Amino acid sequence: MLEIYDTTLRDGMQREGLSPTARDKLEIARQLDRLGVAYIEGGWPGANPKDDEFFALAAKELQLENAVLTAFGSTCRVGADPATDDQIAVLLAAETAVICIVGKSWDYHVTEALRTDLDEAVRMVGDSITYIRSQGRRAMFDAEHFFDGYKANPEFALRVARAAHEAGAERVILCDTNGGTLPDESRRIVEEVMAAIPEAGIGVHFHNDGGCAVANSLAAVEAGVHQVQGCVNGYGERTGNADLCTVIPNLVLKMGHDVVTEEQLARLAPIAHHVAEITNTAIDPHHPYVGSAAFSHKAGLHTSAIARRSDAYEHVDPSRVGNSAKMLVSELMGRATVLTRAKEAGWTLSPEQAQDVVDRVKELEHKGYLFEAADGSFELMLREIMGEQPTFFTVESFRSFQELRPDGDVLAEATVKVLVGEERFIVTSEGDGPVNALDRALRKALGPAYPEIDGFRLTDYRVRDLDSGDGTAARVRVLIEHSDDGGSWSTIGVHPNIIEASWEALVSGVVLGLLRARD
Repeated sequence: MLEIYDTTLRDGMQREGLSPTARDKLEIARQLDRLGVAYIEGGWPGANPKDDEFFALAAKELQLENAVLTAFGSTCRVGADPATDDQIAVLLAAETAVICIVGKSWDYHVTEALRTDLDEAVRMVGDSITYIRSQGRRAMFDAEHFFDGYKANPEFALRVARAAHEAGAERVILCDTNGGTLPDESRRIVEEVMAAIPEAGIGVHFHNDGGCAVANSLAAVEAGVHQVQGCVNGYGERTGNADLCTVIPNLVLKMGHDVVTEEQLARLAPIAHHVAEITNTAIDPHHPYVGSAAFSHKAGLHTSAIARRSDAYEHVDPSRVGNSAKMLVSELMGRATVLTRAKEAGWTLSPEQAQDVVDRVKELEHKGYLFEAADGSFELMLREIMGEQPTFFTVESFRSFQELRPDGDVLAEATVKVLVGEERFIVTSEGDGPVNALDRALRKALGPAYPEIDGFRLTDYRVRDLDSGDGTAARVRVLIEHSDDGGSWSTIGVHPNIIEASWEALVSGVVLGLLRARD
């Protein structure tokens, strides 16, 4: 039976920029348990106060339904008795049912890093596992640098693996610590190890320095290993570890290994994003299986086919991993995308109306618009085609300027003139910048007629310089993200003048906000 061993909380946290609190780690452990992994490596007791706090909290508060919490640490020191070794004592004090210890399996590291002989390195492994087992704990062994060690000295690497197994290690994990092994090598070496120690439970732990951690893991599974280690979202030192968000669905959906249930697999994308939120990292939108763009479609040929058969351009049903398909609005789309997006919003467009939208999008994107990043502006276009866009207000004019004060401060001021019905408003406001001043003036002008505007927030503002098609004028693209208590929406403006581009995006955002508030 193949099993998943998650090391996000230990090896994954070695990624640059990650430093969750002990309670953050508790929440990540709960999420990993919901995913259904067999083992959760909580950290290295004694290595730092945070890991000590985590194991103390886990003993009191962590109730796992699927996984077994594991403590990670080193073998006893050179020449030491495990029964009196401080490192082993700290591991036992963590009170986990399983302890995974790491030891050298590359002769180069034994002689140069440990500065001892090969016989002593084998003894340290065997005696440490024997003692841990004598204390009533289950033991696993990580054979550090095994693949490099096996290539350099297969006899010694196998001696270490065999000593761990004979001492009572349930799993002997072959580690590609430097991450440079290729899939054909990993499969060959795993097969040779399993042939040499057929009764041992073999696992693998691959780093991604050569970009092959997932492929190596799958190759090792084909060779017959019993355990695969990795991290959620591929976290880990340098370029990361084998990404369990790719390994797990490949094992279940492609290779038929029930390492998690279908129900657990359907939690994969939400859990991946939950962990990313806790660690304050962003998942690449194009991340396999769990990325927001993993099942997005842009080309008209693709979207047209998917509109009829959802499996036409998707290698798996995205719902099986907790994700969903998305048809992107762009100059490459066809009518199927428009009709699908309209249907999702509850509208029915005729083929002629859909073609009108396609033609408009193509024309505007040629001018620099980007509707896949401006869902709000696209929604306004659909509403206009449907005749569902009332005139809340009419802009008569606007102006803005900046003033350098004697004290060195720079203050922006804006004036807007708008008509709301028969009433004319002229409002001036100050702001930190011209867009902020325009936003404040427009809100103040519209507030009496539309009090819901007080709940709108401008949450993001992005500018990009564009080169026009004829090369004679510079255009600016402005994307503004708005939000209220009901959600968020993005609008776009394009113009050679950055203030005009900003005003277009700003007004579009207010109009859509009012439409959604009315709906």
